[in-house]
Amino acid sequence: MKCLLALDQGTTSSRSMLFDLEGKPLGSAQREFPQHFPQPGWVEHNPNDIWESQIGTVRDVLSQTGTKPDELIAVGITNQRETTIIWDRKTGKPVHNAIVWQDRRTAAFCDELKARGLEEKFSKKTGLVLDPYFSGTKIAWLLKNVDGVAQRAKAGELAFGTVDSWLIYNLTAGKTHVTDVSNASRTLLFNIHTLQWDDELLADLGVPKSLLPEVKPSAGRLAVADAQVLGAAAPITGDAGDQQAALFGQACFQAGMAKNTYGTGAFVVMNTGTKSVNGPGVISTLAWQIEGKPAQYALEGSIFIAGAAVQWLRDGLGIIASSGAVEALAASVPDNGGVYFVPALAGLGAPHWDPYARGAIVGITRGTTKAHLARAALEAMAYQTKDAIEAMESASGLKLKELRVDGGASTDDLLMQFQCDILGVPVLRPKVTETTALGAAYLAGIGAGALDESKIEQRWAVDKKFTPAMASGARDSLHKEWKRAVERSLKWIEA
Repeated sequence: MKCLLALDQGTTSSRSMLFDLEGKPLGSAQREFPQHFPQPGWVEHNPNDIWESQIGTVRDVLSQTGTKPDELIAVGITNQRETTIIWDRKTGKPVHNAIVWQDRRTAAFCDELKARGLEEKFSKKTGLVLDPYFSGTKIAWLLKNVDGVAQRAKAGELAFGTVDSWLIYNLTAGKTHVTDVSNASRTLLFNIHTLQWDDELLADLGVPKSLLPEVKPSAGRLAVADAQVLGAAAPITGDAGDQQAALFGQACFQAGMAKNTYGTGAFVVMNTGTKSVNGPGVISTLAWQIEGKPAQYALEGSIFIAGAAVQWLRDGLGIIASSGAVEALAASVPDNGGVYFVPALAGLGAPHWDPYARGAIVGITRGTTKAHLARAALEAMAYQTKDAIEAMESASGLKLKELRVDGGASTDDLLMQFQCDILGVPVLRPKVTETTALGAAYLAGIGAGALDESKIEQRWAVDKKFTPAMASGARDSLHKEWKRAVERSLKWIEA
């Protein structure tokens, strides 16, 4: 059977999935890899762990399904975005660990750029805010702090890439250094209006242009995998950052349609069509570009900690044995007992953009139990989503009619009902919840000429629809208390 291979490289694990041309999953394999925390607020990955776990899952899924590499129509890639890798062009050896999107080490540098009056320029050109989240200041840190990197970069010996570029480089045995518009738009170096690397922004951050990959459409001829690496010279025809891929996999093709992916973080993305929209608290980003067609834009509310808060309950506090146990524990109490958990474990993203915020749990009494903490952790995902969507609606003038959901926590009915109640609009969970990988596969299919968008839209199907059941007064009261809790976490660390 001819099929599409999606490489879904995430923050804590790598996954590979096979799909047929109808979008039906045929097989999946996943491997976790180590996380490194050298200092408080610093998060790193070993780039070789990323690659080895990813290619390992490719071999796993091909073996499990009995699929031969020459049966692959095309390969699509989706990835944790903003995570920054610099490597030697000839040897492929990284100069340092990858600096992960969650990393906060460049907060002071971002403050310096703001003090120089550069925030408006970056916002207008890139659609982004000056925050450590994005790749540009991470590159600048590596150039400044790793011996010899600045000199080697100027000499053209090194290559920078987000994780998609790193995977493509390795899949092609070092022959291809490319990225797509969606990943490029997350670097603080890419002008989202001209679809070009911006020389002025490069100069402001001190990044030599020779480091950067060639920017390609998200669906089209990007590269060809090396037969010795993959087992066949399969075309790589899809590439998008994970949240843009999920938006595509959710068939959110019209302006005003939105999805939220509940993973390590949570990422609310709203399609704004062929026009970029700017507004306080949210960022404008490129959604995707299909070869030969205009680029599509989106608004995004980036929530840094969602499922990671549940992981912290498991690993940091030890109050659950597995992440999957959180729903039952949370459901064992009728409400949060007045407890609110602001999971600013890596600062706060949209709509606050405060790298100095820190986690806070408020409202604790003698009656508070671990079940209340579990419920507060789940509810925090819903509150943060509401905050981001309110900022998007204000910026775009578009009113959310429904929210499509995916990612690991979207299978949690308690959370999805609360999300629906706190938003006051229906929440729709599709039959295929792994929409990030599905979006990568769809983009690859389109790029290979085997699919078109209209058929994808027709195939999207609801597994479960959640409808609001909470009174508006209760909704407003809960959200008011949440916002009071957030206020207590802001600017906790002094700059």
